[in-house]
Amino acid sequence: MSRVETEDFRLLPVSEMEARLAQLEKRVNAAQCAYPPTKERVRQALRGKGDGRCPVRLKRHSLDLILKYGDELAGLFCEYPDDVVALIPYDITIGYQSPGKTPRVNVVEALMTDMQWLDEWGTRWGHAFGGVGATPLDCPIKDWAMLDDYFENGMPDPNAHGRLDSVTASLALHKETKYCFGIIHLALFERLHCLRGMENVFTDFLIHEAEVERLLDGLEEYLLEIVRQWGALGADAVFFTDDWGSQSGLMISPDQWRRLFKDRYARTFAEVHRLGMDAIFHSCGNVTGIVGELVDIGLDVLDPVQPGAMDIEELARDFGGQLAFSGAVDVQELLVHGSAEQVKDEVRRIIDILGRPFGGGLLLGPANVMTPDIPFVNLEALFEAAHGVA
Repeated sequence: MSRVETEDFRLLPVSEMEARLAQLEKRVNAAQCAYPPTKERVRQALRGKGDGRCPVRLKRHSLDLILKYGDELAGLFCEYPDDVVALIPYDITIGYQSPGKTPRVNVVEALMTDMQWLDEWGTRWGHAFGGVGATPLDCPIKDWAMLDDYFENGMPDPNAHGRLDSVTASLALHKETKYCFGIIHLALFERLHCLRGMENVFTDFLIHEAEVERLLDGLEEYLLEIVRQWGALGADAVFFTDDWGSQSGLMISPDQWRRLFKDRYARTFAEVHRLGMDAIFHSCGNVTGIVGELVDIGLDVLDPVQPGAMDIEELARDFGGQLAFSGAVDVQELLVHGSAEQVKDEVRRIIDILGRPFGGGLLLGPANVMTPDIPFVNLEALFEAAHGVA
């Protein structure tokens, strides 16, 4: 689809959407295979021992972006291939669907039309036509009296046959030449509020802490089992998501975070390291208040370094060289409203602050999912600047 034919991409038949998405994946995989190996360069850079060039991860976008820009977007990924491969076994809002599951949730239909569905955890999600992503609408554990039954009948099996099968072909294709990381979405806190509801969770922290701890015990056990599966497959890293920040600070007090979550993350990161992998932790918003403690418990890479919420110069001054950074290119204002020249200038500035002084210890990319409101000229500018094109 040409960039001038963008207005009705959301009205395409689902089958046509699926075909276009598959075509982009095919082209991008071929380009990455044809590109010189970058795996060791990434490993060294994330340890602060790189050659000064920051590794790049730009393949971080909504389905809508592919459908809007089509072949032209694929062309950018082919001309400027990523240095890493993100292994996403299933959609964050749907979860694993076994081969025999009926009815099945069609990912493209769910995320491109008006639709509601239950994920494998029992959370009801909804997507509105024209929107990006999905929102939790209803939770399965409405009362703590339901917890025992949920553990018995509602909790997914981390060892369900075939859980990670959808990424094994991609891993086999790229593991010798690319740094490959397996993603575990909604690790602890985010899964907790998907199961209980956000408002309930904040109340639970105050008056139902024992029950919260029980549920977190179960979630931690699940998390560790998935980590072990990524280790068995030979991933280079595990990428966890748990959004803790608002635009201005943590959603709960640092003391509460330490009491309920810090040790669980420490055990999880330790298991990642025991299996020879790196720990990457994604947390949107301003999480400055816990970065030092994440360093203390072994975090290797902090993502997404959201520049609209965090001071990247302060981060570099306080934590540069103690861990690597990931993301850092603003998707809220810069890519949407800035000029192409502003995008290039900011990418260079980010590299000079977070990457170059620390042995290239920045996995450069957007600070969150890129969406179709980003002009194509700004995508071109991002790809060129990230790959050092003058």
